Amino acid sequence: MHIVFSLLAGLLFGLGLLVSGLANPQKVLAFLDITRAWDPSLALVMGGAISVSFFAFRMAKKRRRPRYADKMLLPDATQIDKRLIGGAALFGIGWGLAGICPGPGLVLLGAGTVKGLIFMLAMVAGMLIYQWLEQRSART
Repeated sequence: MHIVFSLLAGLLFGLGLLVSGLANPQKVLAFLDITRAWDPSLALVMGGAISVSFFAFRMAKKRRRPRYADKMLLPDATQIDKRLIGGAALFGIGWGLAGICPGPGLVLLGAGTVKGLIFMLAMVAGMLIYQWLEQRSART
């Protein structure tokens, strides 16, 4: 049952990205570029998502376990450190350059676009580089 609800959640998320315009890199770049013809419509989408998430996370924290999984997987880190700031900066730079983040990247890959393929290859390369650096620093 877990896999069915995961699939439904993924499909709903992907549909939301398509309907909201977040899977369209040009729309995202128009939102991020406030110096030209700024498109603020994604601010409403993000505000709506934050509002829903605010209450959903509060409800999830009150539960002992999810209905269709063994355990609750919620973020528990509260410390802001150099790694978090560096990762957030890299994410923001990449999002600002391409107009694509991981969720829309998967939608674009599923749609068979070259941008989606390039984004996913670059993301996997970044993950492998991160893993290599972590292993390297653990040895020293």
